[in-house]
Parts: sequence; C-alpha cells; structure tokens
Amino acid sequence: MLLAAHFAGTTVACYLAALVLGRARWSWHSPRVAIVCWQAVGLALGLSAIGLPMSLGLAPYRTGTGTALWRLADDLAHGRLPAGMGITHLSLVGVGLGVGAALLGSTVRSLLGALRAQQRHRDLLALVARDDPAAPGALVLDHPSAAAYCLPGVRPQVVVSAGTLSLLDRAQLAAVLSHERAHADERHDLVLLPFSALCRALPWANWLRTAQDRVALLVEMRADDKARRLHADGPLAGALLRFATAGARIAPAGALGLADDHLDARVQRLLSAGRPPRLRGALALATTVALLTVPVSLFLS
Repeated sequence: MLLAAHFAGTTVACYLAALVLGRARWSWHSPRVAIVCWQAVGLALGLSAIGLPMSLGLAPYRTGTGTALWRLADDLAHGRLPAGMGITHLSLVGVGLGVGAALLGSTVRSLLGALRAQQRHRDLLALVARDDPAAPGALVLDHPSAAAYCLPGVRPQVVVSAGTLSLLDRAQLAAVLSHERAHADERHDLVLLPFSALCRALPWANWLRTAQDRVALLVEMRADDKARRLHADGPLAGALLRFATAGARIAPAGALGLADDHLDARVQRLLSAGRPPRLRGALALATTVALLTVPVSLFLS
C-alpha cells in the first residue's frame, strides 16, 4: 500500500505541477527549461498511471514494483502464486499493463499519423512547390495567403507561400526562415508527441489539452529565441505582426507553423526587455526532475 500511495501522490503532484507551470510567466523567458519541466511532468504522470494499479496488485510480494513484477512473471511461468495473491490482484496488474499498452499504443498511433500526414504533404509539395532565390533553402507555394511552416522529419523542409514573400521584407523573411529551421533542428515535433499521445489516451482530461497548448507555445518561443539570436528582435516581431494582421493560414497536419493562436503573446515577449528568472527556472527544473525520480525509482526497486 505504501508504494501505491507514492504513485498516487505523484499523480496528484503532476496535476498540481501542470497547473503551476501553465500559469508561470517565467517560462516565457526560459522556454527550453520549461519544456524540459513539462516533459518530466508528462513522463512522471504516465509512469504513475501505470504503477498505481500495478503496485496494488503486486502488494503480496512486499517488495518494489519492478522486482515484484519479475517475480510474478517467474511464478506464473512455474504455475505458482504467493500466499494472498488472488484474482483481484492479478486483475489490477492487468489494468496497469493495459494502461501502459494504451499509452504506448497512443504514442505509436500519434507518431504514425503524423508520419502519414507528412508523407502526403511531401508528395503534394513535389507536385506544386518550387524553389525561389528569394527564400533560400525553402519551397514556395503559389498561394496568395500568408503561410510559413516546417515539415519535420529525417529530411525536414521549410515551406512558405508566395503571399509571405510579398508580405515580408528581406530581414523579416530571413528571421521567419530561421524560426522554421529551428523547429527542424530541435525536432520540436517529437517534443509535442508525448502530449498528443496523452490527450489521445485520456480525451476526458481537459487539463492535458491545456498542457499541450502551453507546450506548443513554449516550442514556438524556443524557435523565436533561435531566430532572434541571428536576426535580433525587430525583424521577427515585425514578421509576426504582419502575419497576425494578414490572417495567416494555419499549418497543415504534421507540420509546425508560424501562424498560431499565440502571435500576440510572442510579439509582446519579443518587444519586452527582461532577464530570464534563472532561480525560478532552476527550482522548477529540480522539482519536476525530483517528481520524475519517484515513479522511476519505484519501478527500478
């Protein structure tokens, strides 16, 4: 029961940590640290959801969850069970394994769905996109609406529309292209994948969708930081403002786009001066990593 209490406490702590992280404004100044914190919370939540029913089912072994699971597998292979181990305990172990299978299956489905969408879009780009010296290293779609996005993968591709070329000046376009390349270089699609999988596995948990939205904003801010190092704040902020007023198109499925619901927040961040709150970021990172170590240590014990 003590192990189950630890798993249950970690689950509650993950929920509370998500609420605090979702409201924390320091994360705007340290998006990379905040993304790591969110990843730790998400992984801790998944492990705790698996471990809670499993630890209850393995209670008759009176040892750590990982060790008890190995012993159960050995006992089942030899046709024996410890005293006090009944159908209820085995069912709880099955629930834990089922939760793990559901989370893993959701992750795989999310990944395969993204890969299929990306491949379909690559095939489309091969037919309708073109190279343009005005946008070096990117493909251009002949569409009047403003659009800029990154199609991630092993061979990532940055795409902009003809409307974007006419909307932005040279410095702004260069900043936008650097922003999209940052998505590809840091594989931000994989950063978002665990949260997409959790939302798919637990569609009734609205707070997970809020968490996914916050991580998506942090990913955009992280790409902004990469671009602003090369092009300063002004060109990127100007590009975002022009995209906002032009009613930029949302990126297609499987892609990461410049146009989203957070343009105003990102412009405000770029135009406001301030030092990163290193102490708050360090405390948040230490807390979330400690949170993750609880279910990991219970599974390894």
